[in-house]
Amino acid sequence: MNERSPVLLLALRKSPEVDALVGEVLPGTPWAYLDPGRPADQGSVKAMLAERLRTDFAGFDARTTPNLKFVQQVSTGLDRFPFEWFPSSVAVAGNVGGFAPYVAEHALALALAAARDLHTSQSMVRSGRLRPPPHERTLIDATAVILGYGEIGRSIAQRLAPFGARVVGLNRMGSPAPGVAEMFPATRLHDALSAGSFVFETRPLTRATAGSIGTSELLAMRPDAVLVNVGRAGTVDQDALYEHLRTHLEFRAAFDVWWEEDYERGTLAPRHPFARLPNFYGTPHSADAFEASDRRALRMALENVGRFLRDGHPLFVANRAEYERD
Repeated sequence: MNERSPVLLLALRKSPEVDALVGEVLPGTPWAYLDPGRPADQGSVKAMLAERLRTDFAGFDARTTPNLKFVQQVSTGLDRFPFEWFPSSVAVAGNVGGFAPYVAEHALALALAAARDLHTSQSMVRSGRLRPPPHERTLIDATAVILGYGEIGRSIAQRLAPFGARVVGLNRMGSPAPGVAEMFPATRLHDALSAGSFVFETRPLTRATAGSIGTSELLAMRPDAVLVNVGRAGTVDQDALYEHLRTHLEFRAAFDVWWEEDYERGTLAPRHPFARLPNFYGTPHSADAFEASDRRALRMALENVGRFLRDGHPLFVANRAEYERD
């Protein structure tokens, strides 16, 4: 912590690791931790680095930081960010790409677990059975569709390359990108979904994407497709997915993200018993649960704060209209 009036406010849990990294990435920048009970001199604050605002800093009042212009979140997704706490003059950025390599690795692990039907294989080994083998699929020379071709999408594409997979993408405008054989615009979601035997969902949860994969979209996919979601569960209609899995046993889904996640209690509670289905594979939102990934993400978030403090042009500033509720 710097003793001068802070320019940067950290809405984070205090730790020596955070202290050291702030000093390394932003040397000479006066900063302080946010303490709602004992606020520092916050009139000088121009930027905030934040995480878990709704739970850990529920008492924060932006009126105590009248000169605040920029909030950088440590995590990527902004669907839980309290935009309503801040005036429209405050720019907000998610940490795009902060966890991308780790999430991409996990996405391939889920895809392979589902494709190779590890549920059945493990059951066979436990019971001492050798044959007949489970009905397996392969990423080798397959067509893989990546929904949301951002940093995570690109990282997945890079990791698919050694398999010889043909990669098809979907982004907002259908703009071409390296590593993609074909790119669909967001308006052609059905066409994109039907194009591959593997579909990787990496899109953020926004007003436009919420529930955008429902019954008709699932039916547009190949009957034996593998749907992997490492973005946000809310882009997929929970009821529609459960019914589709229950009635289309050749279809497989593998999710690391969930519709109801309670980080304070450490629990998840989907409306349906997905884990009991033979064609569903799940992990507890753990794709980026590594100390190394946390350090990488914090460094990248701090570097973006540095961009703002240097020239007022940080990367990945969000469009509030995509997230704010009516």
